[in-house]
Amino acid sequence: MKTASVRYLGELRTECTHLGSGTKIITDAPLDNHGKAEAFSPTDLVATSLASCVMTIMGIYCQTHQIPFVAAEATIEKHMASDPRRISKIVLDLDLSGNDWDERTKQKVIAAGKACPVARTLEGNVSLELNIH
Repeated sequence: MKTASVRYLGELRTECTHLGSGTKIITDAPLDNHGKAEAFSPTDLVATSLASCVMTIMGIYCQTHQIPFVAAEATIEKHMASDPRRISKIVLDLDLSGNDWDERTKQKVIAAGKACPVARTLEGNVSLELNIH
């Protein structure tokens, strides 16, 4: 099933459209690769997708197990390598402190999040550092 369309806008920008909702994302090349960095770069989206996927899977786990999930905030640090240019490492700092979970519940929710499809896809290809507190 097709999920998105992408159109090149010129000047190293693309417009990505989610076919189901019509939501659009603009990408721009980063400063260190001939761009203006006025929007997410494609590699920024890969790194950001990791955080989004971890939180989504945690939410699904909590919903399935009737666990209140009221807060999560993350920051992402992306490291690039060259020859060939690629993402070499993603550092995800995830703050779950706004949830009132006992330690056992917290560990189960974290384990669910770490098993998200994006993390499994990147594993072995990109160094992943997941700091969850």
